[in-house]
Amino acid sequence: MSQYKESGSSTDLDELVSSNDMGGRRPKGLQLKVILVVAFVWALFQLWIASPFPYLLETDLLRWNSNQARSIHLSFAIFLVFLSFPFGSKSPIDKVPATDWCIAILASLCTSYYLIEYNSIATRVGASILQDVIVACIGIPLLFEAARRSLGITLPLIASIFLIYNFFGNYMPEMIAHKGFNLYEVVNHQWITTEGVFGIALGVSTDFVFLFVLFGALLDKAGAGNYFIQLAFSCLGHFRGGPAKAAVVASGLTGLISGSSIANVVTTGTFTIPMMKKVGFSAEKAGAVEVASSVNGQIMPPVMGAAAFLMVEYVGISYLDVIKHAFLPALISYIGLVYIVHLEALKANMQGLPRKTSSTSFIRKLSSFIFGFLVVSVISAVVYYGLGWIKLLAGDESIFVISTLVILSYVGLLYIGSQSPKLENSTDQDLSELPTPGVIFKSGMYYLLPVVVLVWCLMIERLSPGLSAFWAALLTIFMILTKPYLDGIFRKESNVKLFRGAKDLFDGMVSGARNMASISIATATAGVIVGVVSQTSVGAVLADVVEVLSFGNITLMLILVAILCMILGMGLPTTANYIVVSSLMASVIVEVGASNGLVVPLIAVHLFVFYFGLMADVTPPVGLASFAAATVSGGKPIGTGIIAFQYALRTALLPFLFIFNPDLLLINVSAAQGIFIFIIATLAMLIFTAATQGYFIVKSKWWESVLLLVIAFSIFRPGFWIDKVVEPHHYVAISDYLEQKNTIEIGTPLRIHVSEDGYSGKPENSTHMLIARESGDINTIFEHAGLNLYITDGTVEVDSVGIGSDAYEAGFEAFQVVKGIEVTNDQPSNLFVYIPSLLLLGGVIVLQRRRKKSVL
Repeated sequence: MSQYKESGSSTDLDELVSSNDMGGRRPKGLQLKVILVVAFVWALFQLWIASPFPYLLETDLLRWNSNQARSIHLSFAIFLVFLSFPFGSKSPIDKVPATDWCIAILASLCTSYYLIEYNSIATRVGASILQDVIVACIGIPLLFEAARRSLGITLPLIASIFLIYNFFGNYMPEMIAHKGFNLYEVVNHQWITTEGVFGIALGVSTDFVFLFVLFGALLDKAGAGNYFIQLAFSCLGHFRGGPAKAAVVASGLTGLISGSSIANVVTTGTFTIPMMKKVGFSAEKAGAVEVASSVNGQIMPPVMGAAAFLMVEYVGISYLDVIKHAFLPALISYIGLVYIVHLEALKANMQGLPRKTSSTSFIRKLSSFIFGFLVVSVISAVVYYGLGWIKLLAGDESIFVISTLVILSYVGLLYIGSQSPKLENSTDQDLSELPTPGVIFKSGMYYLLPVVVLVWCLMIERLSPGLSAFWAALLTIFMILTKPYLDGIFRKESNVKLFRGAKDLFDGMVSGARNMASISIATATAGVIVGVVSQTSVGAVLADVVEVLSFGNITLMLILVAILCMILGMGLPTTANYIVVSSLMASVIVEVGASNGLVVPLIAVHLFVFYFGLMADVTPPVGLASFAAATVSGGKPIGTGIIAFQYALRTALLPFLFIFNPDLLLINVSAAQGIFIFIIATLAMLIFTAATQGYFIVKSKWWESVLLLVIAFSIFRPGFWIDKVVEPHHYVAISDYLEQKNTIEIGTPLRIHVSEDGYSGKPENSTHMLIARESGDINTIFEHAGLNLYITDGTVEVDSVGIGSDAYEAGFEAFQVVKGIEVTNDQPSNLFVYIPSLLLLGGVIVLQRRRKKSVL
């Protein structure tokens, strides 16, 4: 089809993605070969350290610890960035200048310093020498320059400002002042220890992020991206505004394995945007749908733009818990976007694309769905229990038996797929008629196998994310190498070559590594900001500033934090975005909230700042994803960004909701409660979407939109109205509560008020939350939480706190004075809010249906 005549050439789009992710240079000959070989070797290194194989060797020659691996990881990244990204717009792009070769080698040596001098550094912890200072004074500016080239000026500028603050804090205004640090102290913290450049962020990039980015690149090179797009279109393309709904689902599926919203936009957008325009969407709206759905891909587990792995480290919970907490908001947000698309189609009376075959009856569709569900359930049960028996019977040899079964499954699924026509490249296919979903699904079922292996290793085997991604990537590599040959044999093609997939494997490995270079630089540069925060306690300073500006109002404080997160996130890739906003703003919500009676789970706080940091990707004028979509659609970038921001409002609503109602994150809820929460939250999101779009069944009147907003709010947060009638808690002085000897049931949240002397000498009040781990009186609960009290003259003081205990994690410290405890009151059921809300919704539906009938 001629889609590129209206939206830009394929070459232009490829250059847009590659210049953003891999660099704008296009060297040739030996220079290009060096870049490709270095990238390939880097990918091999990352696969090696993620695998169990180094621990099977008796030698330490090819075995590195985590800190050494970080140094090697950053050396590869910074070397590739200086060779791939030109200095400026006037620099040559067809060759790498000699100066950049010298800078790349020098920068790589500086970042390798931690590896080269590891034994020496380990013997003088905290005592930097002149050699350390010289290397750091060269390395940090070169790191900032690599970040400027690959990411733009924003991140290195922010990091530079924080470094200046680190040095000259004693000259700052009183509110933000600190004692200041000398050159040796800063170098030791930022370059020699694991608090700065080589800190947690770079460690997560080394151990986890690279493997998932590589896995995504390999899976895409195998053809999975094209399969996901065509599967989404075949299933949804025939509905009203079908191509837009398919774009949302396809971007969500691509987002499962992608770490870049811009790459997601262009990968799926080159196919989906022309299809959306074909059924009636304007260029701006088509681009905006793609932007909103692609950016949403960054909040979709399991990768979440690599932020999921960072949350594991920053929040201190397991990867599985992060996925569980993040899944429901992401799913609800996608459902809301699909509904937006549906309403846009209704407004413009759009139709879907025709199918190639006649429609099937509803009964037959339903029976097919039920049969398919039962088949999948039986297969899942057989696999689950079968693998358990294999591991029991085969013992240490079970890995070989299971690997053989996985390979046989792949070959069988590939054979089934070979009985269907080959999938055409989505960008070259003219979908004037939609293919049958069953045909598309069967043609590429084997693409789902690596994803199943990944999820199985993470969820069932409970392997680490890095090792899970390794096994999934290993299977994908096997698929890339064997698929062309086996598929050719199954299709009885002539001239089938055994190693046709070797080039695709090389390209996939190189692509993954080059995509990763800028992400690694982002994590290392953001590590400087994290280092300054940990060395100067600037987070507490920001909390004081926000508290002053918000006048202690919780809602105003959250709005200020949301705005700051969007500002800080502008122009940053997802990974760096999360590191910056979480290190600066997460503690603000925790501290200001605690001092004003708001105690929320830490994962809710981190998801809040993460969501609003991502909003920068769609917020004009900096939203880079909007510019990428406009390049594909031929629309106006700013217009695309404005519409995308309107579509993203539903995403902006969710963080406020799970701050006030953490049940949305499936925290301490049963399976039945989780299903109920999903149904209620989805209903509220659809009503909110209809209200903001000004269209429900027909075009809404202004008061109907207001009423729908109130209904959505009431369903989302019924506690707001119930709290007006009956207070959720009542305060009891701790001395009185200790005397009552009431039995506290297991799982009961306890909000405990404490007071301590602040830095100014004045008492500061805060609230900490403990969860009762077992039933008993308050003394028993405190004892099991690791909280030891000293009681004298009616004063209850914290004597000591067990390291790593629940009380320690909640923020209790020695010498705090316990003032009181909030006891939960019995409140009316939420049904007293749900039922009136649903009755009001029914009234709006009746009114709008009558108007629709009168128009017809």
